[in-house]
Amino acid sequence: MSTFDDVRRIALGLPEAEERITWEVDVTFRVRDKIFAMGGPDGTHVSIKASPDRQAELVDLDPETFAPSAYVGRFGWVTVDLARVEPFLLEDLLRDAWRRTAPKKLAATLDGGA
Repeated sequence: MSTFDDVRRIALGLPEAEERITWEVDVTFRVRDKIFAMGGPDGTHVSIKASPDRQAELVDLDPETFAPSAYVGRFGWVTVDLARVEPFLLEDLLRDAWRRTAPKKLAATLDGGA
């Protein structure tokens, strides 16, 4: 239902977000040099920063679409199967990840701090 191009469009539409190739293969999306999402342009999954509680809710909701991310799952990161996630949920996850990563004053500028 969603693609990596959707991830890129949503992520780069957030204030001060930038894309950077890391480890020679991963595309990372950052705000002020801190990663909030990563994946590969030809991949079918993306890892998105979330809280441990949100990660658990998503995995409980649909374990075929959501899983704890390798290495960083213990911090709440969730891996999302792009072919299975609804576009509105993908956008919500990316916006939330950006808010968790951006400095507080910058985060408050998104949607008037909502």
